[in-house]
Amino acid sequence: MTVKYGICNETFGDMELSEALQIAKAAGYTGWEVAPFMLTDDVDSFTAEQRKAYRDEVTNAGLQIIGLHWLLAKTEGFHLTTLDEAVRDETSKYLSKLAKLCGDLGGDVMVLGSPQQRNFPSSQTPEEAMASAADCLRGVVPTLQEQGVRIAIEPLGRGEGNFLNTAAEGRELMRMVDSEHVQLHLDVKAMSDEPTEITQIIRDNADAMIHFHANDPNLKGPGMGDVDFVPIFKTLSEVGYDGWVSVEVFDYAMGAEAIANESMRNMLQAQK
Repeated sequence: MTVKYGICNETFGDMELSEALQIAKAAGYTGWEVAPFMLTDDVDSFTAEQRKAYRDEVTNAGLQIIGLHWLLAKTEGFHLTTLDEAVRDETSKYLSKLAKLCGDLGGDVMVLGSPQQRNFPSSQTPEEAMASAADCLRGVVPTLQEQGVRIAIEPLGRGEGNFLNTAAEGRELMRMVDSEHVQLHLDVKAMSDEPTEITQIIRDNADAMIHFHANDPNLKGPGMGDVDFVPIFKTLSEVGYDGWVSVEVFDYAMGAEAIANESMRNMLQAQK
């Protein structure tokens, strides 16, 4: 397997984009994954000229924009599983705007995690939450088709909330939406919370997996905790995965450059 390595842009915080891209490129990454809140507080006001300028700076640095993640983070008024139809409609419209942004930037995948905007209250059943999420995502499908963008549903561990805690539940939501533009994302940190072995989860979902995050339950990068990445990369190769393996961390204490470099070293070492 020839691995395509990406890294998430929030890793670099307030660093100048040119410097961040230089560090990522020097470390061996060729993909750049974008959290929308790192670009703008208002997607509507982020102009076509700004989108082109950002895309050009990334590509001129020798990297490719993979797409978006943290889709609903740092937003207000949006929710995926709510029973409030008006809120779901606004959420569909916002996700559609992000699909347009993703396409304009040259990306083709949007990782849908954002637990705070999808967890549901005890007064709501899991079945109602799934039905609401499916309804919300169906509203985005026409724009996904138009832009050539896919949503990658991201199961998250129980520590993040109560909605889509397993890959199997992610698959069920996929089935309910019933669109080739809505598929599955797998994340090592999240899979570590499942009772099933990570390698088996990968095998079970190889047909639907379109994106992959490399990290550890300790919130650091791949190889920086207890998870053994040797069998993970071996299984990705065995199932013929040809998408991106993107580093996403949540503990930035060691600094962006060290995170980028050590994560890459560990991933390369795991494949020897």
